[in-house]
Amino acid sequence: MTFADLRQKLKSGEVSCKEIVQEKINRINKLDTTLNTFLTVNADQALSNAEHIDKKIASGESLPTLSGIPLAIKDNLCTKGIKTTCASKILSNFVPPYESTVTKRLLKAGAIMIGKTNMDEFAMGSSTETSAFGSTLNPWNISKVPGGSSGGSAASVAAGLCYGSLGSDTGGSIRQPAAFCGVVGMKPTYGRVSRWGLIAFASSLDQVGPFANNVVDVAEILQVISGKDELDSTTVDIPVPNYLETLSKSIKGMKIGLIDNCFEHEGLATDVKESVLGSASLLENLGAEITNVSCPRFNDGIATYYVIAPSEASANLARYDGVKYGFRSEDEQSLIEMTSKSRALGFGSEVKRRILIGTYALSAGYVDAYYKKAQQVRTLIRKDFDDAFKKVDILLAPTAPTTAFGSGENIDNPMAMYLSDLLTIPANLAGLPAISLPCGFDKLGLPIGLQLIGNVFDEAKLLQVASQFEVAAEVYKNRPKTDFTL
Repeated sequence: MTFADLRQKLKSGEVSCKEIVQEKINRINKLDTTLNTFLTVNADQALSNAEHIDKKIASGESLPTLSGIPLAIKDNLCTKGIKTTCASKILSNFVPPYESTVTKRLLKAGAIMIGKTNMDEFAMGSSTETSAFGSTLNPWNISKVPGGSSGGSAASVAAGLCYGSLGSDTGGSIRQPAAFCGVVGMKPTYGRVSRWGLIAFASSLDQVGPFANNVVDVAEILQVISGKDELDSTTVDIPVPNYLETLSKSIKGMKIGLIDNCFEHEGLATDVKESVLGSASLLENLGAEITNVSCPRFNDGIATYYVIAPSEASANLARYDGVKYGFRSEDEQSLIEMTSKSRALGFGSEVKRRILIGTYALSAGYVDAYYKKAQQVRTLIRKDFDDAFKKVDILLAPTAPTTAFGSGENIDNPMAMYLSDLLTIPANLAGLPAISLPCGFDKLGLPIGLQLIGNVFDEAKLLQVASQFEVAAEVYKNRPKTDFTL
């Protein structure tokens, strides 16, 4: 059901808000012992809020747009009075004294926060296997990963444990798990959505965005969380369009560019390539003009990202010193020993690896050779996109080179893990909006993701194309079975 379907059922009295929330809690209790998508289930507060909404419905009050809809929140978004861990031992008992802007806006819109979802530690990973609290499994096949770092948010939607969720996308951490889990996931333009209250990984790349089972629900969540925030100076003060108005409009005559560089990569699986090219043909049948576009530096994105992102992480994670908040080692005699031991015991291996890479790249004698050079290449990548958008309205590519890989398959091979974000990273470096939606299935029945990339602040057009494709393809009607057995 879409959010609109739920609203109609609530309004007609066919079902109560408390019944909707209780059904999701029961489902979490039944399935999440296997999937491990949630780190915190906010059951009591969710039910209490549901009862409050039921009373308002009974009294005939007008309710905000998302009233009564159970949503999940990635555990790197601060939630006042509710534990926020970033899936790390160093924040295992951290309870924020404030609410992030995006969750505050969702709560104001009536949404019910059903829990906080599992993730790669500090959003560093592509499989949700670096979490200090255990891996999340893919509901389509529990021997596979759900992608990352927002794997818990994607898997919880795919398994029907909530109706939508929030994730964060630094290099593909919304779109790649959306592809692996067969749901819709969107990264907005950098500056469209506030990052205030998002625990930072790489500040010039991080962006909050929604997951849902369909494009219209993603559009509804994005509508609520978008807009200028006085607490975040990187948000841009421009009007937020009504995203729902354009979803049903024809895409006839719209120009869509296939990024050549994506389809030429030797690591692209045949099933994925054929499905995504088939999706381009479907869009052509809907009236779009399909053309090939070259972004010469597209494949340089991954090398550029793995200098910039670890460098920013090195700076951001310096605040975890065992003094102000979080885990503290108590046995050491000096401040230096305490800080060193707290970090050694509190951070996982992937976080340590990226801190070391970033600290090295920023060190005297290397900052010009690595960090400054990476920023220069980043500018060139953005210029390639600018040139492409002079010719087309939307760019099209696969979301990931393969479908979901096996649990444990790449955990000891960082390079293989990093390459799974090869096709999503450039949009982050350029600050562009991008969406992933299911477009087919491989020979094993695992979902394949289609990625659409839009120009700056052109989310409305991006959602329009995605919605028209979704209606025509009807892939979203396929859902994973939930009788999990190994």
